[in-house]
Amino acid sequence: MYPPKHIVSAATVVLNENNELLLIKGPRRGWEMPGGQVEEGESLEEAAIRETKEESGIDVEVLKFCGIYQNVERSICNTLFLCKAVGGEPTTSPESLEVGFFPIQEALDMVTFANFRERIEACLDEAAQPVFVEF
Repeated sequence: MYPPKHIVSAATVVLNENNELLLIKGPRRGWEMPGGQVEEGESLEEAAIRETKEESGIDVEVLKFCGIYQNVERSICNTLFLCKAVGGEPTTSPESLEVGFFPIQEALDMVTFANFRERIEACLDEAAQPVFVEF
């Protein structure tokens, strides 16, 4: 028997001083929150900070852990953090065709994948946390 192989990722819902939401426009999924796979030897929080910087150019401070989404069939665990922007400038990368801060409702309307929108909304709703969703 082989040891299980799991993918663990960390995504961020980032607000700036104007209470605007950071989104990146990826080449495959459209507008979404920044995030990506946790590397070996890296904490979830470190991955969230690194992925946000790599994909958006924005430095963040983690405010809180919001929850986890587990795709049981595909062995994927996606963690979600609420962050505040503390520096940097919106900058594109190979993983982001566009980057920007947008008013929350406008940003939510831009996100076309329903599960991404649901995750952002859950992270912004303190009453919904901590989130644990299996699918």
